[in-house]
Amino acid sequence: MDGRGQTIFVAGHRGMVGSAIVRRLRELGHERILTADRRTLDLLDQAAVRRFFAENRIDQVYLAAARVGGIHANNTYPAEFIHENLLIQSNLIDAAHTHDVDRLLFLGSSCIYPKLAPQPMREDALLTGLLEPTNEPYAIAKIAGIKMCESYNRQYGRRYRSVMPTNLYGPNDNFHPENAHVLPALMRRFHEAKQEGLAKVTVWGTGRAMREFLHVDDMARASVYVMEMDDAVYAANTRPDLSHINVGTGEDCTIRQLAEALARVIGYAGELAFDATKPDGTPRKLMDVSRLRAMGWQPEIALEDGLRQTYGWFLENHATLRS
Repeated sequence: MDGRGQTIFVAGHRGMVGSAIVRRLRELGHERILTADRRTLDLLDQAAVRRFFAENRIDQVYLAAARVGGIHANNTYPAEFIHENLLIQSNLIDAAHTHDVDRLLFLGSSCIYPKLAPQPMREDALLTGLLEPTNEPYAIAKIAGIKMCESYNRQYGRRYRSVMPTNLYGPNDNFHPENAHVLPALMRRFHEAKQEGLAKVTVWGTGRAMREFLHVDDMARASVYVMEMDDAVYAANTRPDLSHINVGTGEDCTIRQLAEALARVIGYAGELAFDATKPDGTPRKLMDVSRLRAMGWQPEIALEDGLRQTYGWFLENHATLRS
């Protein structure tokens, strides 16, 4: 399906994923891209969301808006993480259906899978075990989003699809040294340690936890690819009750290896220390991406290349980033 000429609403366009989707849509020649910042539209306000859909003739929705953060943020604000994400998803998905939007893409997270899921994690690992406690509220919200999409598809014949990215990084990320995800938080801390001449940087956890990282521009390419995918191809590779699609590289590294790569890219020559009193989170998180590869998509950006590009963006923009 070629959606050019249609009005596409990207919810969360100022975030890392949403801004990358907007860039990708523009690259492909889409001109009718609708966005709204928080002053224009409060996604937590159901009535406001419904008014927005009533006032705009929307054909597609990319649901990239979410309350996000790393282990520290999830541990500190669990109520906000489950409450706000459930509200955002529910308001947007139902408003889309009520106003006859037939195509929606919901962006989830790899944290939907059980903490001890077999690796690499296949889509059918969903709901087969206990979740990682540190981000369980966020994961529950994302699982609910998947099931909302499937329920509207089953009951109303909608084309509401879900993609589950692995750990993302890139331009417009949150680089807060404590509340961000591990990669951008470490990038900022290494940068500041280099600037201040610090002899040592301490990383949370043992450094042995394994993670997979995908550049957000690859995620945007995958998102548009899945949204525009032919119905027959989509149906042949998914099930109505197991329709979400993993998006990742299929390769992982330890947090220690990530820290060493960041130190190389940034040019930090000091010591790396690991604080084993802090939680590692899930021991390993690697996505099985065979479903999406079978559909004809694969990533283009290697990790160290992506780190260099992201650090370049960080250097150009760090003065205006969230403190």
